[in-house]
Amino acid sequence: MPQTVSAHMMLTLDGFGTGLNQSREKPFGTIDPQQLARWMFQDRENNKAEVAAITDYGAYIMGRNMFAAPGDTVWEPEWTGWWGDNPPYHAPVFVLTHYQHEPLHMEGGNSFHFVTEGYDVALQRASEAAGERNVAIAGGVSTLRHYLNAGVVDTLHLKIVPLIAGQGESLWDGMTATLEPIAARATRYVTHMDYRVAK
Repeated sequence: MPQTVSAHMMLTLDGFGTGLNQSREKPFGTIDPQQLARWMFQDRENNKAEVAAITDYGAYIMGRNMFAAPGDTVWEPEWTGWWGDNPPYHAPVFVLTHYQHEPLHMEGGNSFHFVTEGYDVALQRASEAAGERNVAIAGGVSTLRHYLNAGVVDTLHLKIVPLIAGQGESLWDGMTATLEPIAARATRYVTHMDYRVAK
């Protein structure tokens, strides 16, 4: 099968993936991460297929704010992301940024590569790194929206959680891509919504 590009993202009921005032201490800003992601931990057994699917890719792309807080304009040598010594990706991750950074090689086959040449180059490098496996857009909101609007994402997997953020960064603001629903499944803390992105 030809290589595909997919995306997974958690959203509140009102469409926000990140709240205001994101920082080192609050990676989702004003959104409580324990509430946003409790379906992954408090009800993991009922969502194990969806949890496993998030990390079943040959390479990933993410925006800089998903790797570090927005205020971090200068890379700090000791900062290696939000996930500890063994991030969950276990594959090459390509981080979009305006700031040069040497690649980071971590436990579990994780490696972070920092791309300053833009969205197209990041996608090209991720596609090459994935080989015969597929590529995932890991986030954040603006990065995913860009790739959706560019028409390069094949499937979108949203995890809609029963929270109202009220403000923050909404996936729908400026979204022009057309989504065709293909599946839905509800569990206690989340509704999984799967879409095909119209080409």
